[in-house]
Amino acid sequence: MKIFVLGSGGWGSALAILLHNNGHHVTMWTFFQEECERLKKERANEKLLPGVRIPDGIEITNEMTPAADADLVVMAVPSFAVASTAENLAAVLPEGIPVINVGKGLDAKHGYCRFSETIRRAIGGKNPIVALTGPTHAEEVARGIPTAIVAASTSRQAAELTQDVFMNDVFRVYTSPDIIGAELGGAFKNIIALGAGISDGLGLGDNSKAAFMTRGLTEIARLGVTLGARQDTFAGLSGVGDLIVTCCSMHSRNRRAGILIGKGKTAKEAMDEVGAVVEGYYATEAGYMLAQKMGVSMPIVEAMYHVLYEGGSAQEAIGMLMSRAKTHESEEVWLSN
Repeated sequence: MKIFVLGSGGWGSALAILLHNNGHHVTMWTFFQEECERLKKERANEKLLPGVRIPDGIEITNEMTPAADADLVVMAVPSFAVASTAENLAAVLPEGIPVINVGKGLDAKHGYCRFSETIRRAIGGKNPIVALTGPTHAEEVARGIPTAIVAASTSRQAAELTQDVFMNDVFRVYTSPDIIGAELGGAFKNIIALGAGISDGLGLGDNSKAAFMTRGLTEIARLGVTLGARQDTFAGLSGVGDLIVTCCSMHSRNRRAGILIGKGKTAKEAMDEVGAVVEGYYATEAGYMLAQKMGVSMPIVEAMYHVLYEGGSAQEAIGMLMSRAKTHESEEVWLSN
């Protein structure tokens, strides 16, 4: 198949390599002409994927025209670029060609909607959209380390096509009809990963981190179900799976930024030091605003918003969480014996 990969960062490059190794004809797009020329010359993305070579068979361009002849389009751009990239894609994309989004986050400029909704608004309703998401680090996928992921879509045909195209001996793809839950799990776990990193930076230990992760997942599921997701999705790869890998791995930019904040850096200083997009920062604002809009209780997200956007300290946030009124662990009514 002819596959057009939008985005030349770590994830876009890793997936382009995977698809090339699966026998597909891959063209990888980058926005900047200078970056395009560098990638063509060096055949590497050393900053994000050190030691990984981009095969000569992968074409590299900064033009959108290859989308007109593609059988499949993969979007692997940062959250702030999803809307503009989708709008540019719409001008050349034929009807019926599936668009697979692998980015995780929410569109703050359009009412904090999911990325599939942003893409749908740009390209119209005649192309199926798939969210390919789960516990994945580009560094490991590029090296062929066994990985499992979910292709979620309201179109079963598009989800199964994605499964067929991406799956190989080291990259296992499951399908799901719950694109709402899959996207929300992928977006909001970045908030929790930032907080888990702050916990690590403060040296709070395993108890604190485990509590933060578990209660964070409860909040994600609470908002997700309110927005139409299935509860069980958050117990799967795009929920707890993605949460674990992002909160515990040093590959995680969100966790690394959180560690720096926990050690006293400001959010801006932490993101500058990480040197790449920290999606959890933007997801925190989106999650906070969505929770307020929907009337959903998300105390961990509120605490993270206090630290990142209101100048609060990490210790203040911990105090806010630990001094909350007593409550049940479950949302269900307590049943007496």
